[in-house]
Amino acid sequence: MAHYRYRGRDETGALVNGVLEAANESAAADQLMRRAIIPLSLEGVKPQSDFDWRGLFQRPVPLAELLMFTRQMLSLTRSGIPLLQALAGLVESQRHPLMAAALKDIVEQLTAGRPLSAALNQHPRVFNALYVAMVHVGENTGRLDQAFERLSDHLEQEQDTRRRIQSAMRYPLLVLGFIAIAVAVLNILVIPKFAQMFAKFGAELPLPTRILIATSDFFVTWWPAILLGLLASIIGLRVWLSSDAGRLRWDSWKLRLPIVGSIVSRASLGRFARSLSMMLRGGVPVNQSLSLVADAVDNRFMHDRIIGMRRGIEAGDTISRTAVGAELFTPLVLQMMAVGEETGRIDELLDDVAAFYEREVDYELKGLTAKIEPVLLVLVAGMVLVLALGVYLPMWDMFNAVQGR
Repeated sequence: MAHYRYRGRDETGALVNGVLEAANESAAADQLMRRAIIPLSLEGVKPQSDFDWRGLFQRPVPLAELLMFTRQMLSLTRSGIPLLQALAGLVESQRHPLMAAALKDIVEQLTAGRPLSAALNQHPRVFNALYVAMVHVGENTGRLDQAFERLSDHLEQEQDTRRRIQSAMRYPLLVLGFIAIAVAVLNILVIPKFAQMFAKFGAELPLPTRILIATSDFFVTWWPAILLGLLASIIGLRVWLSSDAGRLRWDSWKLRLPIVGSIVSRASLGRFARSLSMMLRGGVPVNQSLSLVADAVDNRFMHDRIIGMRRGIEAGDTISRTAVGAELFTPLVLQMMAVGEETGRIDELLDDVAAFYEREVDYELKGLTAKIEPVLLVLVAGMVLVLALGVYLPMWDMFNAVQGR
């Protein structure tokens, strides 16, 4: 994401300036308009730091908390309670400190006369660009309750998809965790005892046993350095992922993973179709919708392809033709988009596209465990085989030597 220094005038006519982050200059201008700021100048600047160290240790707002807040706002706006009073009542009920601090600041901004969408946009760690845009549309149309209803449906669908993915990954991650614990216990506690026993006999040990003992000695001697190296690797990975090049390469690599790559790809495309349908149904222009949806996809590789679709549309092309150039969608989905454009029901057809991808994700998730189980079985069998050869081969040799005497 690029950084832009701006100068502009707010709704009161006062001169304001600052720095914001956006995919391009057009997206930066869109952000300022959503904040009710008329831009006078925009120029690209190089950020001082690409990594937010505070974000490394700060717990993000869970999706369930944001969904609960959205449902509460839906109920309160439908009941006719004034917006300022509704938000002030929700501040004390928030359990997450980041959400509570954000709502407290939003109440102060509303008291000062700022619109809700502009206040929400000051807290991008809580409310993303798509959320802010839908609230902005609801404010302009006088249907804020409808905007929160669509956001509630969108977040509920997103939460359901994440839960299904987490449920499918729970078993393999649990098995891998137990394997890691078993390897640590064997290397630190079990194998050193066998090594002491073998050393008393002074016999020549077979290769598997020497490998096990050398590995155990390394773990026992260097375990503090191993822990520090692991911690440094995690921090280094986070810093690398915060850079544009690192995030792009990582997200591109995720889509090509052998077993879960197709699930990640289909889940992201389903999120894209569902979000774009919601934006178009809310009355947001196509080019602005694509910029907002690109951020909602949460994949830098797909983000760049979707921004390319926006540029094609701004050049006068159609959604279906730009989708072909993006090389993200299957022929069936492309045909559905083309039919939606021809009939003027592109939002409805995008909902069908999202449902198609969600069914594909659900089908693949059901078979994910069956695909991963053979890999886990090979890992466990390999670990047991190495351990058996390393421990029992020298014991058999010593037993045969004793019998031969």
